[in-house]
Amino acid sequence: MNSPAIPSDEHQALAMLADRAGIAVEWTDARGRPQRVRDDVVRSLLQALELPAAGVAQIRESLERLAHEGDEHDGFRIVEAGAPIVLRGVRDTRFELVDEDGQARGLTAHGMDDSGAHLPGLDTPGYYRLHGDGREWTLAVAPQRCPGVGDVLESAAPRAWGVAAQLYSLRRAHGAEPARAPGLGDFTALAQLAGAAAARGAQAIAISPVHAMFAADPGRYSPYAPSSRLFLNSLYADPCQLLGEAAVGAALRALNLGDEIMRLDDLPLVDWPAVARLRMKLLRRLYDEFRTDGSPALHADFDLFRRAGGEPLESHARFEALHARHLPPLGDATDWRHWPADLRDPAGAGVRAWAHAHDKDVAFHIFLQWLAARGLEQAHRTARDAGMGIGLIGDLAVGTDPGGSHAWSRQADILAELSPGAPPDVYNPLGQSWGLTAFSPRSLRLNGYAAFREMLRAALAYTGGVRIDHVLGLARMWLVPREASPKDGAYLRYPLEDMLRLVALEAWRHRAIVVGENLGTVPEGFNERIERAGMLGMNILWFQREGWSDPTPFQPPRSWPASSVAMTSTHDLPTVAGWWTGTDIGWRARLGLLGEDETESAMHEQRARDRGALWHALRQAGCLPHEAPHDPPQEAPIPDVLRFVSHTPSPLMLVPAEDLLGLNEQPNLPGTIDQHPNWRRRLGADAGQMFDSEAVRQRVAAIADTRSTP
Repeated sequence: MNSPAIPSDEHQALAMLADRAGIAVEWTDARGRPQRVRDDVVRSLLQALELPAAGVAQIRESLERLAHEGDEHDGFRIVEAGAPIVLRGVRDTRFELVDEDGQARGLTAHGMDDSGAHLPGLDTPGYYRLHGDGREWTLAVAPQRCPGVGDVLESAAPRAWGVAAQLYSLRRAHGAEPARAPGLGDFTALAQLAGAAAARGAQAIAISPVHAMFAADPGRYSPYAPSSRLFLNSLYADPCQLLGEAAVGAALRALNLGDEIMRLDDLPLVDWPAVARLRMKLLRRLYDEFRTDGSPALHADFDLFRRAGGEPLESHARFEALHARHLPPLGDATDWRHWPADLRDPAGAGVRAWAHAHDKDVAFHIFLQWLAARGLEQAHRTARDAGMGIGLIGDLAVGTDPGGSHAWSRQADILAELSPGAPPDVYNPLGQSWGLTAFSPRSLRLNGYAAFREMLRAALAYTGGVRIDHVLGLARMWLVPREASPKDGAYLRYPLEDMLRLVALEAWRHRAIVVGENLGTVPEGFNERIERAGMLGMNILWFQREGWSDPTPFQPPRSWPASSVAMTSTHDLPTVAGWWTGTDIGWRARLGLLGEDETESAMHEQRARDRGALWHALRQAGCLPHEAPHDPPQEAPIPDVLRFVSHTPSPLMLVPAEDLLGLNEQPNLPGTIDQHPNWRRRLGADAGQMFDSEAVRQRVAAIADTRSTP
């Protein structure tokens, strides 16, 4: 192949390479002003993509490399169900097709031309192996759309509702001598909530991310900054489920943890380090007893789980054991990139030798994943058995910690030197860098999207749906070089069409719905594209406004898009009660988070006008009783607000547990870390009894006025 023709001017040549690599050198900011990325920033991103561009010679080499990569992974093809398949450069006419069940059949090309062999389309989605012409291809045959709520519930016009819950916030009742470890919610509490919600007609429970964190460093507990998106947070495991309450109770008594259990369980906030220390002490003792006294049936199930987990599970367990070993000497520098050189390669001889010598420690972390996976699986089964058509909806974080298990085990697929974030905008004039990692789009294409498919399967393994955080990242992502200012980043394009088709295929294989978090500034046409792919967006009450007057009117329910999930709020936004009383404004004022032109008094005055606008919208929509006063009351009209959102045409309404319980405080306050108790607040009611109070019954009844199970 001839070398690409490039301009002699280095600046222009760099722009050409950036464009072919997917980097947007020019972009438009939130105020509509054109911006251009500096050349040094472009070079940093190209270097992270393994496309060096220090001079014209390197730019030419990188362009040639890209020019030859178009067919480099031609062995993996993504096609739509029913669409003809073209195998370029192939002259054979007879092929063998093998489906996922291992069933083989012959396939004959129905046409040949200069482009290659034309095969008939395959109507059934799934993965196939195709043999012919001395070669083998993997075909990912994708449906046109993800399953919808109506498909899963087998309803032509679904009007379903569900609960959104922060898993750590859940409580469950215990006796005077609890046979479990306390302090935060677990998968048994989730199962209890699912059973109680299903009995009231809920069709889904949407949960906060349950990705694997750092077992040895529980101070890192933000669910959106995990160590790995392939595995689970072992602190959510309830060992009683597999090992029995008698064994767990005996271990707790032997460790003399009763007083600490009761203290932690009574706290209004999760003490993550203390809870982790207690739970790990208990789980380590249970693991030692399991090794010597576990039943043959349990050992057989554990061995089956370990074999099925294969290399990814072994790598994660090795990372956890290595991380625990290196945490004390390295402290804050415990990042795996600071480990000895022979331990930085997960497939290297050094790691294999270390894992062999410390197999007991490695197996302990596999034991933790076994308990957690079986617990989440049981919670989803409980939800479905209780009558939920969807069951659990998981949450897929946008990235992982660069010092975590996922980044260590999948180094070739991850842009460890770049962090996802957001460019400067009206609310964040300095931009945002989230300190995470993202997949390399170049690596994904070259490796048949293996890491992306692996992640999707993990997210859907034990759920009936998934929410994809920052779904815009499937199309483009603002990436910031390590140690750089967030404003010194650039947008990198991702292969949206390929990734949407794979999302649809994995959702089809798991019969699961997909929700995309599409809040904020979204490029023109993006929402329409994910809608065509069958992915639900998100409609949040606080953002459903129309017009330019002050106060801005709230959209009537009938005007809300029918292609999105309807919600009162999210974990990052005020609860209904908190919005009504201005609790969020008070927090922002106390923590110095107000903008230069904002004052606390002015914001409360604006909120008062907005309350009036919402009260008017409730009245216009017929969601207030006839005797309701003209002016909005002091107390938040939560049932009326829930009735308003339930009137929307959305096929699924998700109600935050905080709104069911009428709480003022939101789970997370963006822009803060330790200043606000993010990801720590616990609910007051036990998960299985959450719907028993009269106030919650009234709120559920308001939803049921217009929502019913199919």
